[in-house]
Amino acid sequence: MNIATLLRRAARDHSERVALRLDDDEVGYAEFADRAARFAGFLRATGVGEGDRVAVFAPNCLEYLVALFGAWQAGAVGVPLNYMFPDAPLRHALLDSGARLVVLPPGDVERVETLLEGNGPAVLTTGAEGSFAAALERAEPIDGVVPRLDRDDALLMYTSGSTGVPKGVRQTHRNTVAQVEGVIDLYEITGDDHVLNCMPMFHVGGLQLAGLPILLRGGQITFMPRWDVVRWLELVQELRPTYGGLISTMMIDVGNRTVQAPVTLDSFRICMFGGSRTPTAAIERLEKGTSIRGTEIYGQTEQSGLVVTYAPGEDRRPDSMGKPLSQVVRTRLVPVDGSPDLEPGDPAVGELWVLGDAVTPGYWGVEAPDKFVDGWFRTGDLMSRDADGYLYYVDRIDDMIVSGGENVFPQMVEEHLAGHPDLAEVAVIGTAHERWVEQVTAVVVTNRPGVSAVEIDQWCAVHPDLQGMHRPRRIEVVETLPRTGSGKLNRPELRRMFP
Repeated sequence: MNIATLLRRAARDHSERVALRLDDDEVGYAEFADRAARFAGFLRATGVGEGDRVAVFAPNCLEYLVALFGAWQAGAVGVPLNYMFPDAPLRHALLDSGARLVVLPPGDVERVETLLEGNGPAVLTTGAEGSFAAALERAEPIDGVVPRLDRDDALLMYTSGSTGVPKGVRQTHRNTVAQVEGVIDLYEITGDDHVLNCMPMFHVGGLQLAGLPILLRGGQITFMPRWDVVRWLELVQELRPTYGGLISTMMIDVGNRTVQAPVTLDSFRICMFGGSRTPTAAIERLEKGTSIRGTEIYGQTEQSGLVVTYAPGEDRRPDSMGKPLSQVVRTRLVPVDGSPDLEPGDPAVGELWVLGDAVTPGYWGVEAPDKFVDGWFRTGDLMSRDADGYLYYVDRIDDMIVSGGENVFPQMVEEHLAGHPDLAEVAVIGTAHERWVEQVTAVVVTNRPGVSAVEIDQWCAVHPDLQGMHRPRRIEVVETLPRTGSGKLNRPELRRMFP
């Protein structure tokens, strides 16, 4: 079933409610549905039909969900593009997707046309005076929804491409609906929920986790077009949202901002955090500074979003991400040496494999036989599991450091190093060493001026969990850590910076 059918139903049932908000602008459900139907009518009138791709290259804005909803209603495939893409991956994603049209801010038109040498898709610009608004005003809304089957693509979401060109992850209508319904069911989302959505819509966290579940239940979405920790704190106190999420980087910003000047943010029923492993010290800083008890999340674009988390009110187990969403996926932990699957309670580490309704059928135009085994998707994430089924993230397979023949997991070192009182952020990579082949290298951001690598090294020297090969032998102090467009730590870039 076309997901647009469910969204139109929600708009009909909640026509008098506010659906979208950005600053002082509000769009009600009836108007939202009308705009989407008009965009669908515009697409059909210009020859865009079943299976054609319609891209959005923009920060969070009122047009974003109108464009995706309208594309689905017309039978097309939405392509939310990473707004942080540099030129090369942006050009690749636009050409690779074969997008017929792209919605983008006026200031990006020249860039896109230059990148594509004038041979790219048609362009509609956002804003009150933009061509997107003009197109809606002229178009006749279509009545009904173009049928699409569960297995038909609803979205192409391009990965950040930090290790190569971005791949278009196919997400079918079934993938998307299963993910959204799983989130609604687990987090008990209702029409009374109001999300402050600061996570980007080109990311599964912003779209399938924070956006679509709220729309299907008749709740409100308030957009933040760009991350600003001061503005986020203002909006939480002003609007009192019940639902929200923070990429780990954002969570660290909030904790660092409030730990010395606490504010009570008690409106959140669910405030998720994730995107990468978050050190316990950062989680504790958030709660100390805001009283928010965050809900950990784990997922991937290939899994259409969330697949591991906690239920509302469930106590967090130290270092655990929670349990898999059993209504959405099945999971296995497979040792990298090919030995039999790990049973619950086995302390060994294995790669997480997933199978289920939310899992992508594959990549757009790319064969990846190494990622799929008998229908199971290999996540590339190493985890352990306790006897009760709670999962504990260890590291990415390709991030593991082998120092002196010993396996060292960077994120385990980061967990302990993050406890240093003078460090705001930490990242650990392996760098070359003439004797041990690789050494543990820590790249850190301090939270006060004057903190030296020597002081940090002295602290590590007496830390019981940072001994032997786990002790950082090289420490680099930087102003900021490189991030991908989705806010995750860009380890490949770190390795280029510190060979």
